[in-house]
Amino acid sequence: MAVDTVLGKAVDLARDAAVEAAGDAALVGEHLEAVSIEDRLVTHLFACTMPGYRGWVWSVSVARAPRAKTATVCEAHLVPADDALLAPAWVPWADRVRPGDLEPSMVLPLIPDDVRVVPGYESTGDEDEDQIANWELGLGRPRVLGPVGRADVADRWHRGSHGPSAASAIASPAPCSTCAFFIPLTGSMRMTFGACANEWSPSDGRVVSVDHGCGAHSETDIERTSSQWPEVDPVFENEVNVPFEIGVAEPEPEPEAPAEGEPEPEPAAEETGAAEPEPSAEAEPADASSPETAEPSEPEARESEKPEPEQA
Repeated sequence: MAVDTVLGKAVDLARDAAVEAAGDAALVGEHLEAVSIEDRLVTHLFACTMPGYRGWVWSVSVARAPRAKTATVCEAHLVPADDALLAPAWVPWADRVRPGDLEPSMVLPLIPDDVRVVPGYESTGDEDEDQIANWELGLGRPRVLGPVGRADVADRWHRGSHGPSAASAIASPAPCSTCAFFIPLTGSMRMTFGACANEWSPSDGRVVSVDHGCGAHSETDIERTSSQWPEVDPVFENEVNVPFEIGVAEPEPEPEAPAEGEPEPEPAAEETGAAEPEPSAEAEPADASSPETAEPSEPEARESEKPEPEQA
């Protein structure tokens, strides 16, 4: 469709309307094109220079009355082009929430047609399923977990971090089914899942599968081996305070050495502790001047031992 001549020339009028809608003339770029919508109705497109709006354009529609020679602005607004950067499609909040997003102050919306639950007054009647203990209508929970919900829960728990595929279960020496701290669930999940009651286990207070496991099993043990560290001297500690003098001890005086040529003094009897022998009454002291009793000196004894020379 051919563009109306009067409306096609109203570029300045359309630009002024786009600047008024943008609030700043710097946000309106060059004129892109004029598109004929209907008779006497044309849309002028201007480039958008606003940051964050790549591919968007300013759209200004102008029109004129029959046989009128003046254009009039109908509307002006920002619209996306074919290659515009758009936000993702809006998704309701109830559909956007994921496991783990719930906070203490949040409340999830009610799902009336939830396939995971069934009305509380219904009873399965099967021995291997959860029996609903509502003996009178109106007592108990309005809805309980149904077959679909139980299957979904069992599959999610078995594939999770507390199932048989966990790293701790693979390295465990024994499964949870043989552990004293394993508390089985009631109902249809009794043979598959239970709760861990071991405070030393990383799964304490969580639902675990019967084929899960960890290193805190009640019946496992490790071989006791000697220490690889070298032996050290024992350290004795007591609670008795022993005084310790920090001062420097004075050295004891060394005994004086005797002069050369002087005999060493004999220790006194008092020092040695030996008693002096008492002189005998019968024994008489020898006279040092008597020649009979005096012993010859060492040179005289040697001369007497020499043989006499033979006479010719």
